[in-house]
Amino acid sequence: MLLDQSLHDRNRTNLEGSLVFSKALIVFFASISLPKLVFLHLHLDPNQGQPHHVAVGFVDGQVFLHYDSHSRKMEPRVSWMEKVGKEDPNYWVRNTQMARDTEEASRGDLETLRLRYNQSKSETSGKTMTWMTQGCGCELRADGSRGGFDQYGYDGRTFLTLTRRPSPGPVYNRRGKAYLEEICIKWLEKHLSYGKETLLKREPPVVTMTRRTEVEDGMETHICRQHGFYPREIDASWTRDGEVWLQDTFHGSVAPNADGTYHYWLSIRIDPKEKGRYRCHVEHDGLQKPLDLALEGERLQGGTGSAVFLAGGLWESVSHDPN
Repeated sequence: MLLDQSLHDRNRTNLEGSLVFSKALIVFFASISLPKLVFLHLHLDPNQGQPHHVAVGFVDGQVFLHYDSHSRKMEPRVSWMEKVGKEDPNYWVRNTQMARDTEEASRGDLETLRLRYNQSKSETSGKTMTWMTQGCGCELRADGSRGGFDQYGYDGRTFLTLTRRPSPGPVYNRRGKAYLEEICIKWLEKHLSYGKETLLKREPPVVTMTRRTEVEDGMETHICRQHGFYPREIDASWTRDGEVWLQDTFHGSVAPNADGTYHYWLSIRIDPKEKGRYRCHVEHDGLQKPLDLALEGERLQGGTGSAVFLAGGLWESVSHDPN
């Protein structure tokens, strides 16, 4: 009985930790435009079986580094990072030590935040988890200018954002200028060089349309899914009579796949008598021209159709492969 409860608690902790990290990514990236180089640190209350500190590095939206308090090692997440160790033998030792230093500092920072918010360990022990995020990054803009930021969050809320722009000021000159123009930008340029074959690739989305008919009222819910695209940026929306339509629509977040590509979805609920007026509009750098997929269920060139019966309604789908 005690063993079963222990396993249950540990599995729940692992699941909670995964959900917290996913939430941290969503909160963090939803609040800023994604720069070219980003480092995100997540620090949790220590729990059995779950790393209490995780650090992830992103370049152009792709995860390329990972560290956690179980392994205590900074490790590559993409094959092109193998070049780094050959050109810079101390790269992994240096970055591992930096991550460990941040882990140690975060432990004290989390306790400080708890005190600032007038919380005790006993008050937070009944919660799912108490967690803190720190993110920093920089970018090279199309006009040649440079930007950077530091952002801090506690329990899913951002409490401090510092942006670094090329403007005068003693603080910027002493610290921001060194970080922005010497350290972060240098790392960005180097990593873009290492991963240029992957980071500069263009993978078009495969678009799948799915329809569900409600048994109760006959209304239809259509889902437009985009699979396997790169880079991350995609513009997808519903249109009615050629105009963007937001009523009765929902959408997910752009999320990564295991192969480094991304996926996204959006849905709309409509009267089937009017479905000829609606389109799923998709724009992406991998497409030669924007896609406008109708809801009529007509057969698309290169597409396949299928129907699946589920409780509560009928799902039908048709997919479009741009290749």
